[in-house]
Amino acid sequence: MPNTSARPKHGRRSRRRRRGDPARDELVSSSLQSAQQCLLNQDYGTAFVHYLLVLNLAPEFKDFAQESFRFTLFKWAEELDSVGRIQELFDCYEQALEILPADEVILNSMGEHLFRMGFRDEAAGYFHKALKLRPEFPEARENFYRVANWLVERWHFLMLNDHGRNQKYQQAIQKAVQSGCSTVLDIGTGTGILGMCAKQAGAAEVYACELSKTMYELACEVVTANGMEGDIKILHKKSLEMEVPADIPHRVSLVVTETVDAGLFGEGIIESLIHAWHHLLLPPKSNENKFGEQSATGRVIPAGATVFALAVECPEIRRHHRLCATQVGGLSMAACGEIHSPVSCSSEPEESVEPYTTERLSRLPGGYTALTEPFTALTIDFNNVQELEGLSSREVQRIQLPVTQQGELDALAVWFQLHLDEESSLSTGPQEDTCWEQAIYPVHSAKCFMLKPGDELIVEVSCRDAYLGLSGVAVLRGGRQIHLDKSRSWPRSENLVPNPNPNPEAELCTALACLQTNQKQSKDSCLLECSEMALLNNTDYHQSFRSALDKLISQLKGKLHSGEGAALNTDPAGSTPASDLLYVLDVSEGFSLLSLLAASQGGVKVYSSVEKSKQQEVLKRLAHSNGISEQLLEFWLNRVEDEQGMLQRPSGEKLWSAIILDCVETCGLIRQKLMEKASLARCLLEEGGHIFPERIVVHGMLVESDTLLRESAVQGLEPTLGFNISPFINQFTVPVHVFLDFSTLECRHLSEAAELFVLNLMDANSNYINREVKIKVTSAGRITAVPFWYHIYLDQEISVSSLGQNSHWKQAAVVLPEPLQVQAGDWVCLNVKLHKSTISILAHIENTHVVMD
Repeated sequence: MPNTSARPKHGRRSRRRRRGDPARDELVSSSLQSAQQCLLNQDYGTAFVHYLLVLNLAPEFKDFAQESFRFTLFKWAEELDSVGRIQELFDCYEQALEILPADEVILNSMGEHLFRMGFRDEAAGYFHKALKLRPEFPEARENFYRVANWLVERWHFLMLNDHGRNQKYQQAIQKAVQSGCSTVLDIGTGTGILGMCAKQAGAAEVYACELSKTMYELACEVVTANGMEGDIKILHKKSLEMEVPADIPHRVSLVVTETVDAGLFGEGIIESLIHAWHHLLLPPKSNENKFGEQSATGRVIPAGATVFALAVECPEIRRHHRLCATQVGGLSMAACGEIHSPVSCSSEPEESVEPYTTERLSRLPGGYTALTEPFTALTIDFNNVQELEGLSSREVQRIQLPVTQQGELDALAVWFQLHLDEESSLSTGPQEDTCWEQAIYPVHSAKCFMLKPGDELIVEVSCRDAYLGLSGVAVLRGGRQIHLDKSRSWPRSENLVPNPNPNPEAELCTALACLQTNQKQSKDSCLLECSEMALLNNTDYHQSFRSALDKLISQLKGKLHSGEGAALNTDPAGSTPASDLLYVLDVSEGFSLLSLLAASQGGVKVYSSVEKSKQQEVLKRLAHSNGISEQLLEFWLNRVEDEQGMLQRPSGEKLWSAIILDCVETCGLIRQKLMEKASLARCLLEEGGHIFPERIVVHGMLVESDTLLRESAVQGLEPTLGFNISPFINQFTVPVHVFLDFSTLECRHLSEAAELFVLNLMDANSNYINREVKIKVTSAGRITAVPFWYHIYLDQEISVSSLGQNSHWKQAAVVLPEPLQVQAGDWVCLNVKLHKSTISILAHIENTHVVMD
């Protein structure tokens, strides 16, 4: 034991200790006691103030009080968040970090608040700091991966790995600079690659701008690492905010940009170029000055674009954008009203969130069928400012397309050819080996429409608000015009030839009737996210739930009435004594019919977590039309104060007969905090009650896929166009690839499917933290990834798979940082761990180890 009689050693620390300040010591002691007492009384705001005072006056207490201080901060932040005092919340975190600047837990928590409120750039900075302090901090690592997907989108990796695209841009820039364009502005510089191409080609002055803080800082690092720090001026702002001479000293002779998306105009290239021509670029070459000096005139790379489109039949697109099923889980959908995805070119702004979505047509499960030949929808000259300014006011163009193949009209698919200059171009077409996806304009007709050879499809092309819009509006068949969208007001006649003697009174009556119809359709229409539409169309999923709920409810009713000799009331509209009601809670994310499937059994009161009022109205209409009493359906979030308190008793005396948890995100990952929710749900079940699903089995396979590598990181040891970029952007490599369609992924299977992990939501004792799995290699190759999916067991017998053909879920894959070379017959050991919904895998053959998170 220590020698208590020995005199203390007066080392350097002792000599520097404060002395002779009894008032301070007394204040510190009383404040510490007050902080602890307030903490016990759950007065977190006052406790936080006392802890701040203690740690400011007596920093030597930091180690002693750190855990309590953290806890107090987090609880006080929760209270501030719940009442919307957001600025005070962030003030508290900043005060805490002034005292404990190297506390990785507080840094991570600050990042979580910022990310949840949409400040992704700032959140990434805090997660990154937390990881630097503790590289193996799993929460910070998971959060950083999550935010990295937002900040450095995966297409950056694809573009940098697209050697053909990079070389064509480099050649076009080099040719322009060498022909006299000596001053260059790179709009939306990203990694800075196009600006560096201009400098390398000999440009005298190069400027660049980037709106994203993360990408701006990344570009600065890349430019410095390539020795061009003093040669390229990078600004952290939108080009629309740039002026001469405040930001650049004079107008430039060349603008280079790739601010285009799959729909060409979606990243604002039109607005950016109009502003550039008026404020940042030298005037364009005129016909009168056709042979003048290049340096005295301005130009843009790319010089222009041609947009192509074709009509397609595609069941995969169809099921993500409109209701295909007439019955779902035994429920008639006739009364649901008009339901479709928010992706639409509708002229009504409230009806549309986005005019198009994007898909890689070559990777769509089930493929697609072209119903027409490709046609030219639009051409645009980026070097003609009058054409750019007139784009939004262009008249709507109507194109008649001969139908070449019979099929159901599901969408118009769009791609473009980007003309870099007079000689060089890039195509984003579906048959090209490119980093680009195609834009998809879905058709929302309530009833399917079958096109036939000999028909002519009428397509409208517009550029409202500088967005490209396409819609199939009518079909010419046998001399008649059939409208695909009955809500449209043009033209009223089904005949091709207009009526030469219109009746004004008849036209007025028709217009009024049309207005009433449109109002009713608008009232009964409801928008669901694309993933929610796919879920609604997943009939196998709903039938499986129906069977599992039937079985459980029958068992509980039998138990309830055993020995009483009473007949069971199975009429969902009938009255059941409150004491005999079974209670079911559905806490699925988004729109869900599962509560109605339970209520349709009769004698069951259900609570749905559907929150949006229009979606609640759909459930009410479906309940009424399927004979389910209104009294048996309630909306749980209308009763609880916030989502944090969602899992609680239905009433003071009752427990739940079943709780339905949403376990898997659409992207293919386990939902965050699933096991914590399951633990709480088990405590709220009546005897014999059940959590759906009861367990989740994770399956996976060893594969070789260069596609996954290209989409996850910049590949190869060679510099990109001679520039050192990969070490910087690869910091944002995320090892788990999500939103994957395994059925169409370009890959070689190197093993059979194997069970990797089991999560038991009903029995906590069956769960484990990690598991070692041995998988036999069936084909020689390089293991680059382990795609995984789920078999979701509703009970011991009934299950659904996230890999099924009609699944609304995508799959995910863990990508190895380095490929693992294997031979047929080898055994690969996978050590699989699950930490707070994040799967990590350690893979090895003999003494070779590769960690994947």
